[in-house]
Amino acid sequence: MSVKRWFCVLALSLTGALGLVSLTVAEDVVSDPYQQIEQVTVELLDTIATYQAGYPENEAAYFDSLDALLRDRIDFAFIARNVMGSYNKVATAEQRTRFAATFRSGLVETYGRGLIGYENQEIVLVKAGTVAEGQRKLTVKQEIRSADTVYPLEYSMARKKTGQWMVVNVVINGINLGKTFRNQFVRSAQRAGGDIEQVINGWSSESL
Repeated sequence: MSVKRWFCVLALSLTGALGLVSLTVAEDVVSDPYQQIEQVTVELLDTIATYQAGYPENEAAYFDSLDALLRDRIDFAFIARNVMGSYNKVATAEQRTRFAATFRSGLVETYGRGLIGYENQEIVLVKAGTVAEGQRKLTVKQEIRSADTVYPLEYSMARKKTGQWMVVNVVINGINLGKTFRNQFVRSAQRAGGDIEQVINGWSSESL
């Protein structure tokens, strides 16, 4: 199954748990990764409700809304550096910045196209735990359950200096998206003879 298909699954995972969602105090959401996922679910549902009927004519505005929602929840810059792998060290500062922006745009568009076809799915949070004082990393596990299929999901999350938790990687049914994108970047760079500029210019939502 393609990476794009897995992003559709991921999109559904964050919008299928309305019955589990509870509104929380903003400060608690920032410091608790489980509550943060719940709050994102509420906001994603609102975004879908706003744009779904008028899609695709309102696609640009829809993507802008998703970008504003996700930019502080997903650490795109961190993920982009990992995707570049060893090429991150040889890239210029301008190239690294530009790829991070291009990567975020492509990811949001792919994610958004998966979200817009949302239908009710059952979602289960697996073994929600407590966050230890001083803990910097953890994994939030979920399952998407349909009539005949269960998709396991693992969100790798990291706590920033501000205290906020952000998603830094996702594993969907055993497929590590961070590694998948890094392998894709490496293959593209090899085909381009090491020309990072060409890889960055060619990276888009269509390549995910």
